[in-house]
Amino acid sequence: GMWQVSGRSEITDFEEVVKLDATDMDIYHVDLMDGTFVPNFGMSVRELEMIRRVTDQGAHKLIDCHMMVMNPHNYIEKVAQAGADIIYIHPESELIPSATLDMLPITDYVMIMAVNPGFAGREFMPYTRQKFIELNRYREEHGLAYHLLLDGGATREVISDLYHNCGVEGFVLGKQELFFQKEDYAACIDRIRAI
Repeated sequence: GMWQVSGRSEITDFEEVVKLDATDMDIYHVDLMDGTFVPNFGMSVRELEMIRRVTDQGAHKLIDCHMMVMNPHNYIEKVAQAGADIIYIHPESELIPSATLDMLPITDYVMIMAVNPGFAGREFMPYTRQKFIELNRYREEHGLAYHLLLDGGATREVISDLYHNCGVEGFVLGKQELFFQKEDYAACIDRIRAI
């Protein structure tokens, strides 16, 4: 199956973005946080634009924008204009999620958070595993083609299980397997792809 590896946006330093862009990861994962929907702040639209400039000069990787904000409809156009290829919203952050998703007539990516959002390095919540199984089954039964991704708690053990047993194709890598490791980004990503 398709194997997508995303680098999470804890790294906002220009040089680190350039290093990430030089790897063969597929998607640059950008967390936008507003301090209200989650008790933390993430990247800004300005940083998203910087990442887009780097990727456009390099490998032109996809950028996804994970909107951990209240009322994301207020920002979706701005985020799209800044260069996001994929935009995720939390249905619970919006009074009328279907209206916000109206501009996206087809869902191409479904991402399940397996940790409570807002902070890095949290443990995978085992009860979310069943959600992946059900979304994979639903996709097969209805002949749909959305990609299924994990965000949060992506250790090698979790990735191996979800990839081989639950139909999950994409993993957002964070502190557990990509950042602050002994090896460089490319070696970390190669290790994940070998699972």
